[in-house]
Amino acid sequence: MHRGGGGGGAVRVLNVAEKPSVAKAVAEILSRRSGGMQSRPGRSQYNRVFEFNYAIGGQACHMLVTSVTGHLMELEFDDRFRRWHSCDPVELFHAPVRKSVPQDKLPIKQTLEEESRRCQWLVLWLDCDREGENIAYEVIDICTGANSRLNIWRARFSALIDREIHEAVQNLDRPNKLFADAVDARQEIDLRIGASFTRFQTMLLKDAFVLDVTGDDRNLVLSYGPCQFPTLGFIVERFWEIQAHEPEEFWTINCTHTSDEGTASFGWIRGHLFDYSSAVIIYEMCIEEPMATVQNVRNQEKLKYPPYPLSTVELQKRASRYFRMSSERTMKVAEELYQAGFISYPRTETDNFSANTDLHTIVREQVDHPVWGQYAQRLLDPEARLWRNPSNGGHDDKAHPPIHPTKFSTGESNWSPDHTKLYELVVRHFLACCSQPAVGAETTVVIDIAGEEFNASGRVVLAKNYLDVYRFDSWGGTLLPTYNIGQQFVPTTLTLDSGVTRPPPLLSEADLLSCMDKAGIGTDATMHDHIKKLLDRCYATKDENTRFSPTNLGEALVMGYDEMGYELWKPYLRSMMEADMKSVSMGTKSKSEVLESCLQQMKACFLDARVQKVKLLDAMGTFFARSNRPINETQNPIEVVRPCGACNESEMVLKRRPTGEFMVGCRSYPQCRNVVWLPGSLSEAAVTNQVCPVCTPGPVYKLQFKFRRRDIPPNFDVDHLGCVGGCDDILKELIEISRFGSRGQTTAPALARGQTPNGARQGASRQDLHTSFRPAGQLNSENPPVMQSQGFRSTHNQNPRNASDAGQVLCTSCGEPSISLTANTEANRGRRFYKCQNPDCGFFKWEDELTEATPRSRRGRGSSRQASASASAGRRGAAQGRGRRGRGRNTDGDGMMFVSATGDPVSGCCFTCGDPSHFANVCPNRRR
Repeated sequence: MHRGGGGGGAVRVLNVAEKPSVAKAVAEILSRRSGGMQSRPGRSQYNRVFEFNYAIGGQACHMLVTSVTGHLMELEFDDRFRRWHSCDPVELFHAPVRKSVPQDKLPIKQTLEEESRRCQWLVLWLDCDREGENIAYEVIDICTGANSRLNIWRARFSALIDREIHEAVQNLDRPNKLFADAVDARQEIDLRIGASFTRFQTMLLKDAFVLDVTGDDRNLVLSYGPCQFPTLGFIVERFWEIQAHEPEEFWTINCTHTSDEGTASFGWIRGHLFDYSSAVIIYEMCIEEPMATVQNVRNQEKLKYPPYPLSTVELQKRASRYFRMSSERTMKVAEELYQAGFISYPRTETDNFSANTDLHTIVREQVDHPVWGQYAQRLLDPEARLWRNPSNGGHDDKAHPPIHPTKFSTGESNWSPDHTKLYELVVRHFLACCSQPAVGAETTVVIDIAGEEFNASGRVVLAKNYLDVYRFDSWGGTLLPTYNIGQQFVPTTLTLDSGVTRPPPLLSEADLLSCMDKAGIGTDATMHDHIKKLLDRCYATKDENTRFSPTNLGEALVMGYDEMGYELWKPYLRSMMEADMKSVSMGTKSKSEVLESCLQQMKACFLDARVQKVKLLDAMGTFFARSNRPINETQNPIEVVRPCGACNESEMVLKRRPTGEFMVGCRSYPQCRNVVWLPGSLSEAAVTNQVCPVCTPGPVYKLQFKFRRRDIPPNFDVDHLGCVGGCDDILKELIEISRFGSRGQTTAPALARGQTPNGARQGASRQDLHTSFRPAGQLNSENPPVMQSQGFRSTHNQNPRNASDAGQVLCTSCGEPSISLTANTEANRGRRFYKCQNPDCGFFKWEDELTEATPRSRRGRGSSRQASASASAGRRGAAQGRGRRGRGRNTDGDGMMFVSATGDPVSGCCFTCGDPSHFANVCPNRRR
């Protein structure tokens, strides 16, 4: 194979492994022929660079070996969609996603970029499965970004042993893009489905119920995973089977016969009957004619075959069954044994050895073991006739062979008992699958009593063969006395016994893994992660016998989705997705085709689940008490009102604060702080599908409002269909009433409902305004209410200089408007202050000092922003006859200004007399 790229000299080759330990092992093996290697640190303290000389296909090479630590990149949503409250969860099905290197792995990226700039070849030593291929392409993206002329190769190996590593580097291949695409598709599908459903059910349920499943249920995440939920479904379904089981009594006839050769127990051919009367009648017939006649005696040879070669799922199942070791622990220990070179790659679906595998050499390495070494010698002895080529289990992932031992060991000093057990299981399993099956002689005797047939079976093991080494399997039996056809005897005992049916047991970890494997849920490398996630999320528990039970939370979630009719907890949807991923890896389907079909299907499920969310709430209510906490503002689907005119990138949506206040705010908060606060007298608000024909830019959807009767004038309706685009005079009037005259309401006239000058909403205290309002119906008909149709202004300031018009603090030295900044020191982080724009001026004031100061102490000092104002001051100013306001302030030097509900100056007039110098609640012409 031609691998050009170095001219006549040595080619610099950058080798990248998946883990630091693998990089070190590969470097040690390859550098032995050149007299050793040199090691130096990389940008990451955990990922060193090893250097040595080597020859690949006759080409002299200077090898540099380094590593990543698993995936180098993460798939994530764009920043504006990453916050839980940033968007409607349904948007996550089509929101932009990107792959990028996280902050903690930037040093690894820097190492790869620096080394690849000086190399001609890139050899990828990632794990030889689909996940490893995906990581390989992440490395390719980084390295080719720094050096586009790299010649890229793939080393394929299954064990960190000399033979495998040298063979891999001398037979380099090209990376497989189809495998990487399959993983990309799975990652994107899992991200979109998991994030959308997780946000939906967490925001819907967490604050609605008292979920005492963890110490702090406020930080609880009710996660949903496309593999996680079907796995939970298996556990819940078995639990429901057990709960639904009703014990039923049955009756059976048992017979025994004792002779000089022993005792034989005969079972009734019918098994059992559920009808007591019928069972009694048959039993009485047998009692009346108890003579038994031997009808048939069958002797036949039986074989018990050894297991198939060891795959990952089978390793997990057998470790759970034999050692009660969790699947997560099994994979952790197996990975450590692999990295140390004692077993082959532990993530494989293959359960048959290829014809060119040197099985005898693997067995020969075990002949010196003090426990099974003698059996290994017998296996290699042709005269013992114990050898048998392993059976074919029918699965081949085309990447790795079955799990087998790669290095002899009698136990290492740093091994835990689990390491010893798992290594023993791998070795014994390999020796067993290369052995002859056990041979037994089985005898079956059939007798007749009064027309009813009974049988008994016995077995004798003639040759144990593989059972000699595979101590985990047993094949016992009982020896029957000798019987001949036609022989008669009277039974020693003949009894009518009763019993009850029993439910199936809870699923063990081995059972659960079998269910997942059969249904195609997850992969051999991820199944244990899905099981662990169920335990971490408190959806299920595991007892000391490794059997799973659902928690109330897990059962409630499955019950809720089951009631909806969409069987999201069933394995069918995920099975189809996994089949699609396999099609992508084989090239029969494209990545985009699979993404489109899967996400379209799951989006329809999501929308339907949201419509039927009451069923999920009802199911949760079966197990949990309702909480008294305020409903999360994003618990319900976010409702779009109009496009945002401030950022021109997002939408304004209707939201409700935990305090009960409604607002229409930009979805891109905090990047965009555009917001319109609605009247405090609102009790309910919802977006309708009616579009305002007047307001632009559109569409502007109308809102259905419901007001509290006690908080609005009697001539206003409590129900109102209105628009926040600026055309709704009734809503404007109610906002002003709520702002300046609502009964018992509080306000802060200078800073507009606790807003800071830049529009950020703070928790500043609000002063009471003990003013009264005149209902609109009692206004003077000669002086109709007047308000300019200027719309509702938001707190978003496009020009900072305009802030002074809305009450910006003026410098006391030079009289220029000051600028508002936020402190970032440790003692005052987040605290706002004002300073002069002139760098030579020393003016400085904390914002909270301004709001705490008395109004009179600030008057005449250039500050137009007041910390508080009383209603009496407002009435006094009106009685003295204010002049017309200029730029949002009155002209009598009183320092007061008129602001809208959003904190901006308004140019409205008195509803009673039309005078722009005051509002109706302090009008001198009001009727008494």
